[in-house]
Amino acid sequence: MNNHSIHSADRSTHLKIVVVALVAGIVVTGFGLFSRSDGDVQTARVIKAGQPTAFTSSNASAVR
Repeated sequence: MNNHSIHSADRSTHLKIVVVALVAGIVVTGFGLFSRSDGDVQTARVIKAGQPTAFTSSNASAVR
């Protein structure tokens, strides 16, 4: 008998769906963890703000 709806499926069909979803989640998570390259460690640079400056590309006066 084919179960075309999740509502009419029996207990074993529900269990199969849960197991397949769990295995797929573990595979995707494992692939994501092991596909990182540990040699490319990036560090954040801190840039401190200086004095405010104004840049313009025209010769018109600045309106503030």
